[in-house]
Amino acid sequence: MLRVLCLLRPWRPLRARGCASDGAAGGSEIQVRALAGPDQGITEILMNRPSARNALGNVFVSELLETLAQLREDRQVRVLLFRSGVKGVFCAGADLKEREQMSEAEVGVFVQRLRGLMNDIAASSAVMGLIETTRGLLPGAGGTQRLPRCLGVALAKELIFTGRRLSGTEAHVLGLVNHAVAQNEEGDAAYQRARALAQEILPQAPIAVRLGKVAIDRGTEVDIASGMAIEGMCYAQNIPTRDRLEGMAAFREKRTPKFVGK
Repeated sequence: MLRVLCLLRPWRPLRARGCASDGAAGGSEIQVRALAGPDQGITEILMNRPSARNALGNVFVSELLETLAQLREDRQVRVLLFRSGVKGVFCAGADLKEREQMSEAEVGVFVQRLRGLMNDIAASSAVMGLIETTRGLLPGAGGTQRLPRCLGVALAKELIFTGRRLSGTEAHVLGLVNHAVAQNEEGDAAYQRARALAQEILPQAPIAVRLGKVAIDRGTEVDIASGMAIEGMCYAQNIPTRDRLEGMAAFREKRTPKFVGK
């Protein structure tokens, strides 16, 4: 059940240095809101480029990279949610109209930055790669590498070679997404499910969650013996934390732990 008590702070841009918006509502293509009350620690990134259906253009990518860099240093942020300010659209993928105006050198630089962005959010580039193949492009932001790791080589080739579009249900069946939900009257069912998941993560020990993410992300890139070594190094970093001691004390005392991220 979703908690209904939540104090909302206003959306605000984290301005990217040297970037100007192309006129998106609110003056920025990327905006940020930190939730308060019982959801304090959850921060939302709003993608707000309605004129291009949140396509990944130069300004959009610059603002998003700058926002992620700033939030990465904010220890108050425990869970980060991406959501769209454009009704019926999450992200349309690459801005091909803008890319068509770039020189070959500019395309190479931009795609490199886009690949870095996808590494940061470790999420949607595989799906974006499927979209790009329908327009005569090779996936360039990581789709040819992440999709085989998610679905296996054979299925990844089939989807990329055909450029097949997948529904949410089809993506869920294949294991490409964790959840598929029926739309609600407000049109935000996916957001509500994501927020419910964020609320499950929020009370967990933040250092352990962060190190667990590192162990998984780095470990899947190497053989299992090396992965076990990475896990061991992450575990060793968690041993001296106050949160680990709090977790064991709470278990012994049969109470809810209170983690502070130290």
